[in-house]
Amino acid sequence: MKNLFLALLSGLLLAVAWPTYGWPGLLFIGFLPLLFATRAISLSQKRKKGWNVFGLSYLVFFVFNIITTYWLYYSTAFGMWFAVLANSLLMALVWQLYYWVSKKLKPLPSLVFLASLWMLFEWLHLQWDFSWPWLNLGNGFSEHTGWIQWYEYTGTFGGTLWVWIGNIVLYFSLSRYFLIRNRKKLFVNLIGFLGVIAMPILISQIILYNYIEKKDPVEVVLLQPNIDPYSEKYNITNERTANLLFADAKEALDPETSFLLAPETVLAQGYGSDLRVFSGSRERNKAEAFLKDYPNLNYIFGIQFYRAYTKKADIIPTSNFVGNDRAGNPVWMDFFNSAVMLNRTDSTQIYHKGKLVVGVENFPYQSLLKPLLGDIMIDLGGTVAMKTTQPERSVFTGIDGTKAAPIICYESIYGDYVTGYVKNGADFLAVITNDAWWGDTQGHKQLLSYARLRAIENRRDVARSANTGISAFIDQTGHIKKELGYGKEGTLKGIVNKNKTMTFYSRYGDYIPKIAVLPASFLFAFSFFRKKRKQHIFSET
Repeated sequence: MKNLFLALLSGLLLAVAWPTYGWPGLLFIGFLPLLFATRAISLSQKRKKGWNVFGLSYLVFFVFNIITTYWLYYSTAFGMWFAVLANSLLMALVWQLYYWVSKKLKPLPSLVFLASLWMLFEWLHLQWDFSWPWLNLGNGFSEHTGWIQWYEYTGTFGGTLWVWIGNIVLYFSLSRYFLIRNRKKLFVNLIGFLGVIAMPILISQIILYNYIEKKDPVEVVLLQPNIDPYSEKYNITNERTANLLFADAKEALDPETSFLLAPETVLAQGYGSDLRVFSGSRERNKAEAFLKDYPNLNYIFGIQFYRAYTKKADIIPTSNFVGNDRAGNPVWMDFFNSAVMLNRTDSTQIYHKGKLVVGVENFPYQSLLKPLLGDIMIDLGGTVAMKTTQPERSVFTGIDGTKAAPIICYESIYGDYVTGYVKNGADFLAVITNDAWWGDTQGHKQLLSYARLRAIENRRDVARSANTGISAFIDQTGHIKKELGYGKEGTLKGIVNKNKTMTFYSRYGDYIPKIAVLPASFLFAFSFFRKKRKQHIFSET
């Protein structure tokens, strides 16, 4: 029962630490109960110790996942349970590997292996088709940006490493005390633990105090149409949506406005717009007519595109069979979740979303899973289909040369991915999103909060247009300057400062997990050549 209590405590500590409702300081002790429970099982005479450790760790991570991401249920019950159960399993497998190595190695190298392996697990979640980096530990500080200004050097993996160092230092401090009961040494060790937490915060405050945001202003207007994606979004025409957008925009625009942002897939009637004839489409013509009154304006908006064909040679892995034409020929379509920028020039700048939501826009590992599962794409109210991506990050260039990064919704979670826009010259980050699928829950609040991390990592202002909110302006230190609340229709006008300076993180991205490969690989390989250690309570420090 004691170990069960410790497992539940660990899961609750991690969950209650999470933004946007918790306090991230709890992350520094969140793994501590599970570490002690694992040690207790290891030193016990129980049979099937490995299964005991696996069961407890799975419980910890299930509690962590269900409390922090329960809101996925509002869009899809299946998706929520799959994400919670699968992610809990992956985290528990990481812990199981640590337990296996800890039987061969001493505690310190075992915990170094655990921290390194955890970072590799988080890095995997940024790369593979089942990508779900929502709960990467470094994200947990997104509401306390005064603690993490050094993310411009490390990205969120610096935060993950910080969390593990804190847990490991406190674990060793308490372990020694429980063995020798020396209060003086405990006091000294606890001072060291507090120093591990306080020193990065102090460094962050120094960086924040000395950071001066260069004044190179661009006026931006954000549109928040507040269209219900379940009952309205896909049931109204693009023309009606455009009329709504432009009516709201006219009340906010002035001759100084450089950019107007509308949300992700705000134009999504039917299958979408035909990509190959968009230059002569009603959607483009209507936007151009509106832009004639605003010669300095750059209009960025989200749209769903499609590309149809009947030749099998044109089929790609993300193509969708949609039926037969009148002649009986099978018709295939590629769908794109895209951003478009138009202005008074004749050019049309287009970017297709590159990071897709698993199960909604992307069916992972189709060749393996589709024969087993069939078509299980999750319906979020519109066209249920695989989306096609583009590998490179496009940057939109405005009339005056200002370069905007057209980041689409889910992409804003990916730190290293966003640096690709900055490397391509982005002066500010233009995020367009639709967070309405989850209702008024923590989901849309957390996604906004994560955008603050991208601002710090790259020292780029963020202008964020969200369908139902929260639309916001974020400065280069991650501070939210203005926001328009959830469920409100309207506009938000603000200033973003352009910046062309590259941060260390913008240049080198997620280098920390790449370094972590070395200790993780070495210690794992080394453990193969070690005999199982004789477990003794006095050897655990």
